[in-house]
Amino acid sequence: MASPMLVAPARRGRARRTARDWIADILIFLLASVVTLALSMMLWTDPAVPPPVALADQVVGALACAALWLRRRWPAGLALALVPFGTFSLVVAAAVCVAVFTVVVYRPFRIAGPVVALHLLTTLPYTVLRPDPDLSFWGGLLVSALLFAVLVAWGLFARARRQLVLSLRERVERAEVEAALREERARSAERERIAREMHDVLAHRISLLSLYAGGIEYRPDAPPEQIHRAAATIRAGAHQALEDLREVIGVLRGGAAEAEPERPQPTLADVRGLVEECREAGMRITLTMPGWPGEPPGGLGRNAYRIVQEGLTNARKHAPEAPVGVCLSGGAGEGLTVEVRNALSAGPPARAVRSVAVHVGDAPASGNGLGRAGLPGSGTGLIGLAERVGLAGGRLEHGPFGGDFRLLVWLPWPA
Repeated sequence: MASPMLVAPARRGRARRTARDWIADILIFLLASVVTLALSMMLWTDPAVPPPVALADQVVGALACAALWLRRRWPAGLALALVPFGTFSLVVAAAVCVAVFTVVVYRPFRIAGPVVALHLLTTLPYTVLRPDPDLSFWGGLLVSALLFAVLVAWGLFARARRQLVLSLRERVERAEVEAALREERARSAERERIAREMHDVLAHRISLLSLYAGGIEYRPDAPPEQIHRAAATIRAGAHQALEDLREVIGVLRGGAAEAEPERPQPTLADVRGLVEECREAGMRITLTMPGWPGEPPGGLGRNAYRIVQEGLTNARKHAPEAPVGVCLSGGAGEGLTVEVRNALSAGPPARAVRSVAVHVGDAPASGNGLGRAGLPGSGTGLIGLAERVGLAGGRLEHGPFGGDFRLLVWLPWPA
Protein backbone atom coordinates (compact mmCIF):
# COMPACT_ATOMS: atom_id res chain seq x y z
CA MET A 1 0.00 0.00 0.00
CA ALA A 2 1.42 3.42 -0.99
CA SER A 3 2.03 5.80 1.88
CA PRO A 4 -0.49 8.66 2.28
CA MET A 5 2.48 11.04 2.77
CA LEU A 6 3.11 10.90 -0.99
CA VAL A 7 -0.26 12.56 -1.54
CA ALA A 8 -0.61 16.34 -1.63
CA PRO A 9 -1.03 17.93 1.83
CA ALA A 10 -4.55 19.13 0.98
CA ARG A 11 -5.61 15.55 0.36
CA ARG A 12 -3.86 13.67 3.12
CA GLY A 13 -5.22 13.27 6.60
CA ARG A 14 -4.21 11.64 9.84
CA ALA A 15 -3.83 8.21 8.27
CA ARG A 16 -3.20 5.29 10.58
CA ARG A 17 -0.21 3.06 10.13
CA THR A 18 -1.02 -0.11 8.28
CA ALA A 19 0.33 -3.50 9.30
CA ARG A 20 3.02 -3.14 6.65
CA ASP A 21 3.99 0.29 8.05
CA TRP A 22 4.28 -1.13 11.57
CA ILE A 23 6.51 -3.97 10.40
CA ALA A 24 8.74 -1.59 8.44
CA ASP A 25 9.01 0.88 11.34
CA ILE A 26 9.87 -1.85 13.85
CA LEU A 27 12.55 -3.34 11.60
CA ILE A 28 14.08 0.09 10.89
CA PHE A 29 14.05 0.96 14.60
CA LEU A 30 15.72 -2.34 15.53
CA LEU A 31 18.33 -2.00 12.79
CA ALA A 32 19.15 1.58 13.78
CA SER A 33 19.34 0.56 17.45
CA VAL A 34 21.74 -2.28 16.67
CA VAL A 35 24.00 -0.01 14.62
CA THR A 36 23.85 2.67 17.33
CA LEU A 37 24.76 0.13 20.01
CA ALA A 38 27.73 -1.08 17.95
CA LEU A 39 28.98 2.49 17.46
CA SER A 40 28.56 3.13 21.20
CA MET A 41 30.75 0.13 22.03
CA MET A 42 33.38 1.48 19.65
CA LEU A 43 33.39 4.78 21.55
CA TRP A 44 33.93 3.07 24.92
CA THR A 45 36.88 1.16 23.53
CA ASP A 46 38.47 4.27 21.96
CA PRO A 47 41.02 5.72 24.41
CA ALA A 48 40.94 9.07 22.60
CA VAL A 49 37.30 9.64 23.65
CA PRO A 50 36.75 10.70 27.29
CA PRO A 51 34.06 8.70 29.14
CA PRO A 52 31.78 11.74 29.68
CA VAL A 53 31.82 12.44 25.93
CA ALA A 54 31.07 8.80 25.18
CA LEU A 55 28.18 8.81 27.66
CA ALA A 56 26.71 12.02 26.20
CA ASP A 57 27.09 10.56 22.70
CA GLN A 58 25.25 7.42 23.80
CA VAL A 59 22.35 9.46 25.23
CA VAL A 60 22.08 11.47 22.01
CA GLY A 61 22.12 8.26 19.94
CA ALA A 62 19.37 6.65 22.05
CA LEU A 63 17.17 9.74 21.78
CA ALA A 64 17.77 9.88 18.02
CA CYS A 65 16.70 6.24 17.64
CA ALA A 66 13.57 6.85 19.73
CA ALA A 67 12.76 9.89 17.56
CA LEU A 68 12.63 7.66 14.48
CA TRP A 69 9.04 6.78 15.41
CA LEU A 70 8.15 10.35 14.37
CA ARG A 71 9.67 10.07 10.91
CA ARG A 72 6.35 9.42 9.14
CA ARG A 73 4.59 12.39 10.69
CA TRP A 74 7.46 14.93 10.56
CA PRO A 75 10.16 13.58 8.22
CA ALA A 76 11.68 16.97 7.34
CA GLY A 77 11.46 18.24 10.93
CA LEU A 78 13.22 15.15 12.29
CA ALA A 79 15.99 15.38 9.70
CA LEU A 80 16.56 19.07 10.48
CA ALA A 81 16.59 18.39 14.21
CA LEU A 82 19.45 15.89 13.75
CA VAL A 83 21.60 18.30 11.73
CA PRO A 84 23.42 19.86 14.77
CA PHE A 85 24.20 16.44 16.27
CA GLY A 86 25.65 15.24 12.99
CA THR A 87 28.48 17.76 13.32
CA PHE A 88 30.12 15.95 16.25
CA SER A 89 28.29 12.70 17.12
CA LEU A 90 29.18 9.35 15.63
CA VAL A 91 26.35 7.43 17.33
CA VAL A 92 23.58 9.37 15.55
CA ALA A 93 24.86 8.20 12.14
CA ALA A 94 22.25 5.44 11.84
CA ALA A 95 19.37 7.77 12.79
CA VAL A 96 20.68 10.43 10.36
CA CYS A 97 20.77 7.91 7.49
CA VAL A 98 17.18 6.81 8.20
CA ALA A 99 15.96 10.42 8.48
CA VAL A 100 17.63 11.48 5.22
CA PHE A 101 16.25 8.44 3.41
CA THR A 102 12.74 9.18 4.75
CA VAL A 103 12.85 12.79 3.58
CA VAL A 104 13.93 11.80 0.08
CA VAL A 105 11.15 9.19 -0.14
CA TYR A 106 8.25 11.20 1.25
CA ARG A 107 9.02 14.80 0.33
CA PRO A 108 9.62 16.55 -3.04
CA PHE A 109 13.11 17.59 -4.07
CA ARG A 110 12.56 21.25 -3.18
CA ILE A 111 12.39 20.10 0.47
CA ALA A 112 14.63 17.03 0.42
CA GLY A 113 17.44 18.76 -1.52
CA PRO A 114 18.23 21.45 1.09
CA VAL A 115 17.94 18.91 3.94
CA VAL A 116 20.44 16.57 2.28
CA ALA A 117 22.75 19.52 1.56
CA LEU A 118 22.72 20.54 5.24
CA HIS A 119 23.63 17.04 6.37
CA LEU A 120 26.35 16.90 3.73
CA LEU A 121 27.82 20.12 5.13
CA THR A 122 27.96 18.61 8.64
CA THR A 123 30.63 16.23 7.39
CA LEU A 124 33.11 19.13 7.27
CA PRO A 125 33.16 19.92 11.04
CA TYR A 126 32.75 16.22 11.91
CA THR A 127 35.82 15.29 9.87
CA VAL A 128 37.79 18.06 11.60
CA LEU A 129 36.59 17.16 15.11
CA ARG A 130 36.82 13.38 14.72
CA PRO A 131 39.28 12.54 12.01
CA ASP A 132 39.54 8.94 10.86
CA PRO A 133 43.04 7.56 11.45
CA ASP A 134 42.81 5.39 8.33
CA LEU A 135 41.58 8.14 5.98
CA SER A 136 42.71 11.58 5.05
CA PHE A 137 40.53 14.66 5.38
CA TRP A 138 39.45 14.53 1.76
CA GLY A 139 39.04 10.77 1.90
CA GLY A 140 36.60 11.11 4.82
CA LEU A 141 34.62 13.73 2.94
CA LEU A 142 34.47 11.50 -0.14
CA VAL A 143 33.20 8.51 1.84
CA SER A 144 30.50 10.64 3.48
CA ALA A 145 29.46 12.08 0.12
CA LEU A 146 29.22 8.59 -1.39
CA LEU A 147 27.10 7.43 1.54
CA PHE A 148 24.66 10.30 1.10
CA ALA A 149 24.59 9.72 -2.68
CA VAL A 150 23.61 6.08 -2.12
CA LEU A 151 20.89 7.15 0.34
CA VAL A 152 19.52 9.74 -2.11
CA ALA A 153 19.54 7.31 -5.06
CA TRP A 154 17.85 4.61 -3.02
CA GLY A 155 15.27 7.07 -1.70
CA LEU A 156 14.48 8.42 -5.18
CA PHE A 157 14.01 4.88 -6.45
CA ALA A 158 11.66 4.03 -3.56
CA ARG A 159 9.74 7.29 -4.07
CA ALA A 160 9.31 6.64 -7.80
CA ARG A 161 8.08 3.13 -7.12
CA ARG A 162 5.61 4.29 -4.48
CA GLN A 163 4.32 7.05 -6.75
CA LEU A 164 3.87 4.52 -9.55
CA VAL A 165 1.89 2.22 -7.27
CA LEU A 166 -0.19 5.15 -6.05
CA SER A 167 -0.91 6.35 -9.60
CA LEU A 168 -1.89 2.82 -10.67
CA ARG A 169 -4.22 2.54 -7.68
CA GLU A 170 -5.79 5.91 -8.51
CA ARG A 171 -6.26 4.81 -12.10
CA VAL A 172 -7.98 1.63 -10.94
CA GLU A 173 -10.23 3.58 -8.58
CA ARG A 174 -11.00 6.11 -11.32
CA ALA A 175 -11.77 3.31 -13.76
CA GLU A 176 -14.12 1.73 -11.22
CA VAL A 177 -15.89 5.05 -10.66
CA GLU A 178 -16.17 5.66 -14.41
CA ALA A 179 -17.50 2.13 -14.93
CA ALA A 180 -20.09 2.70 -12.21
CA LEU A 181 -21.08 6.03 -13.82
CA ARG A 182 -21.37 4.39 -17.25
CA GLU A 183 -23.50 1.65 -15.76
CA GLU A 184 -25.70 4.21 -14.01
CA ARG A 185 -26.05 6.22 -17.23
CA ALA A 186 -26.97 3.05 -19.10
CA ARG A 187 -29.58 2.22 -16.46
CA SER A 188 -30.92 5.76 -16.57
CA ALA A 189 -31.13 5.64 -20.36
CA GLU A 190 -32.93 2.30 -20.17
CA ARG A 191 -35.37 3.67 -17.58
CA GLU A 192 -36.05 6.67 -19.80
CA ARG A 193 -36.61 4.39 -22.78
CA ILE A 194 -39.02 2.24 -20.77
CA ALA A 195 -40.82 5.34 -19.50
CA ARG A 196 -41.25 6.62 -23.08
CA GLU A 197 -42.56 3.24 -24.22
CA MET A 198 -44.98 3.08 -21.28
CA HIS A 199 -46.27 6.56 -22.02
CA ASP A 200 -46.56 6.02 -25.78
CA VAL A 201 -48.26 2.64 -25.54
CA LEU A 202 -50.37 2.91 -22.40
CA ALA A 203 -51.53 6.48 -22.99
CA HIS A 204 -52.76 5.50 -26.45
CA ARG A 205 -54.59 2.38 -25.29
CA ILE A 206 -56.06 3.86 -22.12
CA SER A 207 -57.31 6.94 -23.98
CA LEU A 208 -59.11 4.62 -26.42
CA LEU A 209 -60.60 2.66 -23.53
CA SER A 210 -61.78 5.89 -21.92
CA LEU A 211 -63.53 6.91 -25.12
CA TYR A 212 -65.25 3.54 -25.52
CA ALA A 213 -66.30 3.52 -21.87
CA GLY A 214 -67.56 7.09 -22.21
CA GLY A 215 -69.52 6.09 -25.30
CA ILE A 216 -71.26 3.27 -23.41
CA GLU A 217 -72.06 5.64 -20.55
CA TYR A 218 -73.24 8.29 -23.00
CA ARG A 219 -75.55 5.80 -24.82
CA PRO A 220 -76.76 3.26 -22.23
CA ASP A 221 -79.85 2.54 -24.41
CA ALA A 222 -77.80 1.24 -27.36
CA PRO A 223 -78.63 -2.20 -28.78
CA PRO A 224 -77.12 -5.07 -26.76
CA GLU A 225 -74.96 -6.33 -29.64
CA GLN A 226 -73.34 -2.91 -30.05
CA ILE A 227 -72.72 -2.60 -26.31
CA HIS A 228 -71.30 -6.14 -26.40
CA ARG A 229 -68.98 -5.20 -29.26
CA ALA A 230 -67.81 -2.08 -27.43
CA ALA A 231 -67.30 -4.04 -24.21
CA ALA A 232 -65.29 -6.66 -26.12
CA THR A 233 -63.12 -3.90 -27.54
CA ILE A 234 -62.59 -2.50 -24.04
CA ARG A 235 -61.71 -5.95 -22.69
CA ALA A 236 -59.23 -6.63 -25.51
CA GLY A 237 -57.64 -3.21 -25.10
CA ALA A 238 -57.36 -3.64 -21.33
CA HIS A 239 -55.81 -7.07 -21.81
CA GLN A 240 -53.30 -5.65 -24.27
CA ALA A 241 -52.48 -2.77 -21.88
CA LEU A 242 -51.90 -5.26 -19.05
CA GLU A 243 -49.60 -7.30 -21.30
CA ASP A 244 -47.59 -4.19 -22.11
CA LEU A 245 -47.43 -3.26 -18.43
CA ARG A 246 -46.40 -6.80 -17.43
CA GLU A 247 -43.62 -6.76 -20.01
CA VAL A 248 -42.29 -3.44 -18.74
CA ILE A 249 -42.41 -4.57 -15.09
CA GLY A 250 -40.59 -7.78 -16.06
CA VAL A 251 -37.78 -5.75 -17.60
CA LEU A 252 -37.57 -3.53 -14.50
CA ARG A 253 -37.50 -6.45 -12.04
CA GLY A 254 -35.07 -8.72 -13.85
CA GLY A 255 -31.73 -8.17 -15.47
CA ALA A 256 -31.10 -8.12 -19.17
CA ALA A 257 -30.22 -11.83 -19.14
CA GLU A 258 -33.43 -12.75 -17.28
CA ALA A 259 -35.78 -10.61 -19.37
CA GLU A 260 -37.92 -12.43 -21.91
CA PRO A 261 -37.46 -11.56 -25.57
CA GLU A 262 -39.44 -8.46 -26.48
CA ARG A 263 -42.39 -8.76 -28.77
CA PRO A 264 -41.96 -7.48 -32.33
CA GLN A 265 -41.83 -3.69 -32.25
CA PRO A 266 -44.13 -1.64 -34.52
CA THR A 267 -42.75 -0.30 -37.78
CA LEU A 268 -43.83 2.22 -40.37
CA ALA A 269 -46.01 -0.41 -42.03
CA ASP A 270 -48.12 -0.62 -38.85
CA VAL A 271 -49.21 3.01 -39.10
CA ARG A 272 -52.21 2.04 -41.25
CA GLY A 273 -53.41 -0.37 -38.56
CA LEU A 274 -52.99 2.33 -35.94
CA VAL A 275 -55.05 4.76 -38.01
CA GLU A 276 -57.79 2.16 -38.54
CA GLU A 277 -57.90 1.44 -34.81
CA CYS A 278 -58.40 5.14 -34.10
CA ARG A 279 -61.05 5.41 -36.82
CA GLU A 280 -63.01 2.62 -35.16
CA ALA A 281 -62.92 4.74 -32.00
CA GLY A 282 -64.69 7.53 -33.89
CA MET A 283 -61.77 9.71 -34.97
CA ARG A 284 -61.82 11.26 -38.45
CA ILE A 285 -58.33 10.70 -39.82
CA THR A 286 -56.88 11.29 -43.25
CA LEU A 287 -53.70 9.32 -43.87
CA THR A 288 -51.41 10.52 -46.66
CA MET A 289 -48.25 8.75 -47.77
CA PRO A 290 -47.19 10.34 -51.05
CA GLY A 291 -44.84 8.02 -52.88
CA TRP A 292 -44.82 5.40 -50.13
CA PRO A 293 -41.35 5.90 -48.65
CA GLY A 294 -40.80 2.20 -48.16
CA GLU A 295 -39.78 0.49 -44.95
CA PRO A 296 -36.93 2.31 -43.16
CA PRO A 297 -34.57 0.67 -40.65
CA GLY A 298 -36.23 -0.80 -37.56
CA GLY A 299 -35.39 2.03 -35.16
CA LEU A 300 -36.53 4.72 -37.58
CA GLY A 301 -39.79 2.95 -38.37
CA ARG A 302 -40.56 2.44 -34.67
CA ASN A 303 -39.86 6.11 -33.93
CA ALA A 304 -42.17 7.21 -36.75
CA TYR A 305 -44.91 4.92 -35.47
CA ARG A 306 -44.58 6.30 -31.93
CA ILE A 307 -44.67 9.87 -33.21
CA VAL A 308 -47.91 9.24 -35.10
CA GLN A 309 -49.31 7.42 -32.07
CA GLU A 310 -48.50 10.32 -29.74
CA GLY A 311 -49.92 12.85 -32.22
CA LEU A 312 -53.22 10.94 -32.49
CA THR A 313 -53.38 10.52 -28.70
CA ASN A 314 -52.94 14.26 -28.18
CA ALA A 315 -55.56 15.03 -30.84
CA ARG A 316 -57.99 12.60 -29.19
CA LYS A 317 -57.42 14.23 -25.80
CA HIS A 318 -57.50 17.90 -26.73
CA ALA A 319 -59.58 18.07 -29.92
CA PRO A 320 -61.75 14.94 -29.97
CA GLU A 321 -64.16 16.09 -32.67
CA ALA A 322 -61.61 17.75 -34.96
CA PRO A 323 -60.48 15.95 -38.12
CA VAL A 324 -56.86 14.84 -38.08
CA GLY A 325 -54.45 14.73 -40.97
CA VAL A 326 -51.44 12.41 -40.94
CA CYS A 327 -48.78 12.74 -43.63
CA LEU A 328 -45.59 10.70 -43.97
CA SER A 329 -43.13 11.50 -46.73
CA GLY A 330 -39.47 11.27 -47.59
CA GLY A 331 -37.10 8.45 -48.29
CA ALA A 332 -33.58 7.15 -47.95
CA GLY A 333 -31.03 9.94 -48.11
CA GLU A 334 -33.50 12.81 -47.61
CA GLY A 335 -35.00 11.79 -44.26
CA LEU A 336 -38.49 10.92 -43.09
CA THR A 337 -41.00 13.68 -42.38
CA VAL A 338 -43.97 12.99 -40.11
CA GLU A 339 -46.75 15.57 -39.82
CA VAL A 340 -49.88 15.31 -37.67
CA ARG A 341 -52.38 18.21 -37.89
CA ASN A 342 -55.74 18.79 -36.28
CA ALA A 343 -58.00 21.80 -35.97
CA LEU A 344 -57.79 23.72 -32.71
CA SER A 345 -60.87 22.77 -30.68
CA ALA A 346 -62.56 25.26 -28.39
CA GLY A 347 -65.54 23.06 -27.58
CA PRO A 348 -66.31 21.62 -24.13
CA PRO A 349 -64.76 18.31 -23.20
CA ALA A 350 -68.27 16.82 -22.88
CA ARG A 351 -68.18 16.18 -26.64
CA ALA A 352 -65.23 13.85 -26.27
CA VAL A 353 -67.41 10.74 -26.18
CA ARG A 354 -70.02 11.62 -28.80
CA SER A 355 -67.96 10.41 -31.73
CA VAL A 356 -67.63 7.04 -30.03
CA ALA A 357 -71.25 6.98 -28.95
CA VAL A 358 -72.43 6.78 -32.58
CA HIS A 359 -70.84 3.34 -32.74
CA VAL A 360 -72.81 2.24 -29.71
CA GLY A 361 -76.30 3.56 -30.47
CA ASP A 362 -78.39 6.14 -32.28
CA ALA A 363 -80.55 7.78 -29.61
CA PRO A 364 -78.99 10.53 -27.46
CA ALA A 365 -78.73 10.05 -23.73
CA SER A 366 -79.44 12.59 -21.06
CA GLY A 367 -76.16 12.33 -19.10
CA ASN A 368 -72.63 12.86 -20.31
CA GLY A 369 -70.81 10.98 -17.51
CA LEU A 370 -67.13 10.75 -18.25
CA GLY A 371 -67.51 13.42 -20.87
CA ARG A 372 -67.67 16.08 -18.18
CA ALA A 373 -64.21 15.16 -17.04
CA GLY A 374 -62.75 14.68 -20.49
CA LEU A 375 -59.45 12.90 -21.04
CA PRO A 376 -56.70 14.28 -18.81
CA GLY A 377 -53.24 14.83 -20.20
CA SER A 378 -50.03 13.99 -18.35
CA GLY A 379 -48.12 16.91 -19.83
CA THR A 380 -45.10 14.69 -20.58
CA GLY A 381 -46.05 13.41 -24.02
CA LEU A 382 -44.34 16.13 -26.03
CA ILE A 383 -41.40 16.12 -23.63
CA GLY A 384 -40.84 12.42 -24.15
CA LEU A 385 -41.36 12.89 -27.87
CA ALA A 386 -38.70 15.60 -27.96
CA GLU A 387 -36.28 13.26 -26.16
CA ARG A 388 -37.01 10.46 -28.62
CA VAL A 389 -36.49 12.73 -31.62
CA GLY A 390 -33.33 14.20 -30.10
CA LEU A 391 -31.83 10.75 -29.54
CA ALA A 392 -32.61 9.88 -33.15
CA GLY A 393 -30.87 13.06 -34.36
CA GLY A 394 -34.02 14.64 -35.77
CA ARG A 395 -35.96 17.90 -35.41
CA LEU A 396 -39.30 18.55 -33.74
CA GLU A 397 -41.73 21.44 -34.19
CA HIS A 398 -45.16 21.77 -32.60
CA GLY A 399 -47.69 24.50 -32.04
CA PRO A 400 -50.42 26.48 -33.79
CA PHE A 401 -49.99 26.72 -37.55
CA GLY A 402 -52.60 28.22 -39.88
CA GLY A 403 -55.52 27.67 -37.51
CA ASP A 404 -54.43 24.08 -36.77
CA PHE A 405 -52.21 22.45 -34.24
CA ARG A 406 -49.29 20.93 -36.08
CA LEU A 407 -46.80 18.33 -34.95
CA LEU A 408 -43.92 18.21 -37.45
CA VAL A 409 -40.96 15.87 -37.09
CA TRP A 410 -38.04 15.20 -39.37
CA LEU A 411 -35.93 12.08 -38.80
CA PRO A 412 -32.67 11.26 -40.61
CA TRP A 413 -32.84 8.31 -42.99
CA PRO A 414 -29.41 7.12 -44.15
CA ALA A 415 -29.04 6.52 -47.87
